[in-house]
This record gives sequence, structure tokens and C-alpha cells, in this order.
Amino acid sequence: MNELRYLNKYFYKYRFKIILGILITICSKIFALFTPQLVGKSITLITNQVINPVESEVFRNQISIYILYIIGAAVATGLFTFLMRQTIINVSRYVEFDLKNEIYNHYQQLSIAFYKRNRTGDLMSRISEDVSKVRMYIGPAVMYTINTLTLFVVALVYMYNQSPSLTIYTILPLPFLSISIYFLSKLIHKQSTIVQTHLSTLSSSSQEFFSGIWITKSFALETQTEHKFSDLANSQREKRLNLSKIQAFFHPLMLLLIGISNLIVIYIGGKQYMNGQIENLGTIAEFIIYVNMLTWPVASIGWVTSLIQEAEASQKRINEFLKQIPSITNTNELKTEIEGSISFKNVHFTYEDTKIEALKGITFEVKKGETLAIIGNTGSGKSTILDLIGRLYEVDKGTIYIDGKEIKSLNLNSLRSNIGFVPQDPFLFSDSLRNNIKFGQNKASDNNIIEASKLAVVHDNIINFKNGYDTILGERGITLSGGQKQRVSIARAFIKNPKILLLDDCLSAVDTETEEQILSNIDKITSGKTTIIVSHRISSAKNADNIVVLKDGVITQQGSHKELIIKEGYYKELYQNQLQDI
Repeated sequence: MNELRYLNKYFYKYRFKIILGILITICSKIFALFTPQLVGKSITLITNQVINPVESEVFRNQISIYILYIIGAAVATGLFTFLMRQTIINVSRYVEFDLKNEIYNHYQQLSIAFYKRNRTGDLMSRISEDVSKVRMYIGPAVMYTINTLTLFVVALVYMYNQSPSLTIYTILPLPFLSISIYFLSKLIHKQSTIVQTHLSTLSSSSQEFFSGIWITKSFALETQTEHKFSDLANSQREKRLNLSKIQAFFHPLMLLLIGISNLIVIYIGGKQYMNGQIENLGTIAEFIIYVNMLTWPVASIGWVTSLIQEAEASQKRINEFLKQIPSITNTNELKTEIEGSISFKNVHFTYEDTKIEALKGITFEVKKGETLAIIGNTGSGKSTILDLIGRLYEVDKGTIYIDGKEIKSLNLNSLRSNIGFVPQDPFLFSDSLRNNIKFGQNKASDNNIIEASKLAVVHDNIINFKNGYDTILGERGITLSGGQKQRVSIARAFIKNPKILLLDDCLSAVDTETEEQILSNIDKITSGKTTIIVSHRISSAKNADNIVVLKDGVITQQGSHKELIIKEGYYKELYQNQLQDI
């Protein structure tokens, strides 16, 4: 139960609703326990009428009163049962809602490195399937526990007052029922854990299959992929069938022990009636109803135990992520004004997951309003520099300064709000083009959207679509070409009007003419703004105020375009090669 202690704060939050639910549950069971007594009295009345008849009018009045009492008790029980579910079960839904929001908010705070270590399917499984298991502990488990305690205590008092010896015989099979259900529930829990774990794998694989369907088709591997998915699905089916086989014993076992209990009541009660130990046949009928009322609550002890075990396992999985401390934290709650000057001082960085040393003693400076171009081959550390400016990672050694202040001392939201970032592989949402562009500035007007699209040279493409800016994109923008996705991503950055603009090789999929138009527009809108362009093309870098050449995480060259093309090195070689390609 250690893991489930995490939920105590929610129990405290909804304590008044829970207490009310407990009181209503007790009232519900008390009214329910009136029925066996009334039925017993009715049968006794009928028996006495057969043996010692009274006036039919008197008999009808008496039996009518008992019938009305039974109906009244049933109505009251039903009403309180409804109110019980409206309180306790609703509380479980409130907690489910709060817990999902807490997990989601925590997910947002975790660093990029966390998402590289964990699969999306597993993250989704914990926020959906695992939270649902926890809800069963908060709602049904609590409700049935209260039911069981109330029924058992009150019913035993009533039964003992009627016949102590018959009470002992009646409840004799119940502990065996509870123990049997407990061990059966343990087996169910064990198999459920296996099913749950494999389901997480299946969900992750399914997501990957669907996301990478174009790769599958391009390699003509549909059949192979289908076989792989089929193997996973068959494995899941076998595990669920094994679980179902175990669960199939649950109700037959209950019915068997209920039948045994009823036979004991009838046999022992009949003998006691014949011996005169029990005065009325109604007592036997009353005990039979008690047995049937008590069987499920007693059996639910094992079931509730299983629910608690499953919830414990699920909450442990949830806590594993909730206990993850974000590597990037906001150290300044006050809003920070960002101007845009950037300085790297002897910055070192190594990726935690791969242990690749991406940057080795990087030092450079970009003044407010200047443009810096970063050139280098694949894996040289270009994108890493942009990630560090956005504080998506923390440096291992050295310091990054923004406006002369250490980057860690800035308000994290202020920093990122003033950065317009265009990745090499743009991510677009399954939404309209309009909303994808507005993502950078939710309050943007239609005119702002159109203006940003024109600057990104994508407006003409959009208006040629059937639904224009209301065109709904497929997953990750799959319905657009690579160049169109990049330009929509650029428009999203432009509309934000940031103080710092980071362009990560975002023109690689556009033609030379379009590239020139976009670069010209960038020069217009970045006046007074700091711009860093990462590129493999000299055409994107040549107009920058300063150019940095990276190789294996080290700056090998630095200067303007005119300075670098006359120096021997990577930049001059790249320039000459690209001139020949023109």
C-alpha cells in the first residue's frame, strides 16, 4: 500500500464527499436488511394463518402492511444506492480527472531527454490504462469495502438474535469463499499485470506502425509488418485468453458456495424447526435471504484485494514518472525582458542517452540584431547549439549568457516565449493550416496569418488548396510536401514576432528560388532581432554578420563570408563545391 499513499491527498481533498458517501452507504445497507426480516415475518404470518386461521380481513390487512413495508424498504434502498454511487463513484471520477491532469502537467515539465528514453505508447498507457486501474481502487474498492463491513456487522447482529447456532452454520462456508476468491484474485492480478505490460508494448508498436506507414509502403514491407503486428496481437490474445480462463472460475465458485450455504441453512434450519429450536419457518427464509445478501460482500473481499493489488501495481508505474525530477527547472518566477544578445563561453555538452560529446569548448557571441550562421557536416553539433539556447538541455560545463545574464537565471517561460524556433524536421499537428500557423501566436488575426504565410512563401500554395487555410492536415502534416511543411513551420515562427529567431536547416527541402525569397524576407523582418541560421548551404549563410564552422563539436573557422572564402578550410571547399553544382 506504500505506492497508494500518494493518493491520500486526493482523499483529503474530497473528504466531505467521501464521508457523505459512507453515511449514505450505511443507510442503504440498513434499509436493505429490513427486507429479510419483513419477508420472514410475512412467511410466519402465512404459516400461522394455515395452522391457526384468523379473519381473512385481518390477515389481508397484516400481509398488506408487510408488503408495503417491503416495497418501502426496497425503494429506500434503491434511492440510497443511487446516492451512494453518485458520491463515492463520482469522487473516483474526480480523482481520475485530477490524476490525469497531474500526470499530463508533469509530462510537460519533463525534459526532452526523458522523451528520448521512453516510448510514447508507454506514456499513454500510464495516463490511461494505469489511471483507470487506480480509479477502481478509489471508487468500487472503497464502496464495496463499506458495503461489506456494514452488511456483515448489522446482519450478524440480526441473525444472532434469531438463532445463534444457525448463524454459525450459515457463515461457516463464507471464510472459504473469501479465501478462495483471494487466491483466485491473486492469479487474476498476476495475469492482468502480464496483459497490461504487453498491452503497453502493443500500443507503442501500433503507434509506430501507423506513424511510419509511408516508410513501410515505400519499402513494400506491408506483409512483413502485418506479420509482426499479427504476432504481437496473437500474443496479446493468448494472454487475455489465459486471463479469461482464470476469471471464468470466479462466478461458478461463488454460485457453488452460495448453493452450499443455502443447503446448510435449509438442512440445519429444518432440523431445528422440527426439534422446536426455531419457532417459525419465516426464520429459515430470513436466513436464506441473509446468506444471499452476504455472499457477494464476503466474496468481494477477495475481489477488492485484487483491485487494490492492481491499483498498487499501476500507481507504482505512475509514480515512477511522477517522481522524475525535471532536469530543466524555472529558477526565476519573475518575468524577464529579453533583448536578444547571446554568448557562449567554453560550453561543453554530452548527450546522456548516447554519451556522444556534441560540443567541446564552444565560444562565440551574437549581439542583439545580428545574424549568425552555423555551418558544419552532419553530427558536428549545430542543432545542439540551438537546443541549448532554448534551454531544452543544460550544459555540462561552461556558461550561456542571454543579454549578459546566465541563461539559468532567466524566467524559462520568458526565454522560450521570445524564441521563434524552426526545426529541420517540422512538426505539424493534425489540425487546420490556420491553427498550425497560429500555434506561434494564438491571438493572431487572419491578416497576421496571411502576412506570415506570404513571408514564408507558402500563401500561394495554401490558397490553391480546396479549403485554403481551413485545410485539415494529416498526422504530422503528412498531406503536405517536405518544403510546404518547412514553410508552414517558418510562418509559425514569423507570426510569433520573436526577439530571437532560430532556423535549423529549415530550407533544405525548398528550391533555390524559394530559398532566396524566404532569406530576403528574413532580412526584412529580423531587423533588430537576433537570428541564428543552421544550414548546409552557403546561400543561406553568406549574408550573415558572422559565420561559425563546426566540426566534431569544435569551432574550426569563424568570420564573415568574404573572410572565409579566401581561407583554406571546410567553408571554402563547401563554397566551391556548391558553385560547381549551380
